[in-house]
Amino acid sequence: MTNTKSELPDNLYTTSAVRELDRLAIDEENITGLELMERAGQAAFELMRNLWPQAHNIVVLCGTGNNGGDGYILARLSKESGMQVRVIQLGDLSTVTGDALTAASACHASGVASEVYDASILRGAELCVDALLGTGIDRAPRDLWQLAISNLNASAKPIFSLDVPSGLSGDSGHCKGVAVNANATITFIGVKQGLLTAQGPVQCGELFFSDLAVAKAIFEQVPTSTKRISLKKLKAFLPRRNRDTHKGHCGHVVVIGGDYGYAGAVRIAAEAAARVGAGLVSVATRPEHALNIPLARPELMTIAISSGDDLTAILNKASVLVIGPGLGQSDWAFALMAKVLETKLPMVIDADALNLLSLEPSISARWVLTPHPGEAARLLSCSSEEIQADRFAAGRAIQSRFGGVCILKGSGTLIVDNEQSISLCTAGNPGMASGGMGDALSGVIAGLMAQGLDKADAARVGACLHSSAADEAAASGERGMLASDLMPVLRSLANPTNYAN
Repeated sequence: MTNTKSELPDNLYTTSAVRELDRLAIDEENITGLELMERAGQAAFELMRNLWPQAHNIVVLCGTGNNGGDGYILARLSKESGMQVRVIQLGDLSTVTGDALTAASACHASGVASEVYDASILRGAELCVDALLGTGIDRAPRDLWQLAISNLNASAKPIFSLDVPSGLSGDSGHCKGVAVNANATITFIGVKQGLLTAQGPVQCGELFFSDLAVAKAIFEQVPTSTKRISLKKLKAFLPRRNRDTHKGHCGHVVVIGGDYGYAGAVRIAAEAAARVGAGLVSVATRPEHALNIPLARPELMTIAISSGDDLTAILNKASVLVIGPGLGQSDWAFALMAKVLETKLPMVIDADALNLLSLEPSISARWVLTPHPGEAARLLSCSSEEIQADRFAAGRAIQSRFGGVCILKGSGTLIVDNEQSISLCTAGNPGMASGGMGDALSGVIAGLMAQGLDKADAARVGACLHSSAADEAAASGERGMLASDLMPVLRSLANPTNYAN
């Protein structure tokens, strides 16, 4: 296979940055644009044959740009290999120019003609190849393009997308309208950041990458502030403990929250902090809950809190705070939040504490904020749909407005540090769509901070540790997975000697 990988590189790019990589490769490596297009078509063809070795009849849908040129090359190579190939041309063929026109002409010369769109053509295919739009769209597909993508998705045929599923933004992972729902996607030169967050993972299916043999020196000229992260690459932050370590070396996490009916939230956050190695964990909660929490997990200490002043003693003993799980928005909650904000302690702000922060905004370098899209929308006074339309911009806006480190949760969780660099965690699964998962994450991050990791590193490691634990816990099924199912796995993954290099 031509330089194609299922293991993705760490650097992620905007579509404009990838175009710059393309330009530099052409200008500095003396590679023609047509040669890069040939490499893309070849890589796509070889991957297609590997993924669908039994497919003999394929339909390739080509647009009028370079993405269509990639499709024409794949179609030509498929014909030359003995496959039955039909090419559907969307958009006027007379507007195709440059390298794409050269690729189309070579395909026609091989015996494959371009056909106008007819949905019935899809019915005879064993596989459909999407080479319609690639990165060349900044609005919702309309008219025939919208119809063709809708019919392609409804065809029940396997779909292979080239570079970016048509209709998906490679920058944000947002679909402004209809987009191709691919079974697999191969992206070229640089991995577009939007393929790994928001709707990107759903639309791409299995994602593959080919750098098209562009020299490493080219990539060094186009810096990126967005990186893909994984627990495997972050495990150096979880070293084996010295033999003389004691609980005082590992910090004291205090989890604050648990209004009436929500004791489970603080219980989950507190146990997660303990499971990743915090030396001591205390829960500051309603008096009615304080006696019950240790019954289920006796290692947790509890403090009955009726007012903000009741927090004073435990705050003097704390290393790191978590505020928000089950906190509510009552006068009790406001009083606890106000008391916490008086301290100089590092903290994780989650759940209702984020909602309280949105009502009375402040900025601090000492906290980690962990909003889901709904909470992010309240922090930025917009809708959750606007957050999801550009998660990268939203994460940066929250960090800029409130300071510290922002973790924007969701498919393709983003971590924005105080340098406005973004880390993207690709681990996790739909089984995490259940109550308590966010509480567990806040505890994990605080537990790591208590052991000495700085905010940004704790956020990155914590997000990967939490979502990787969820992936292991989902081995017996995603549906019905509970936050408490992560606890034994968190302990295992927090000890890197337990897993392979």
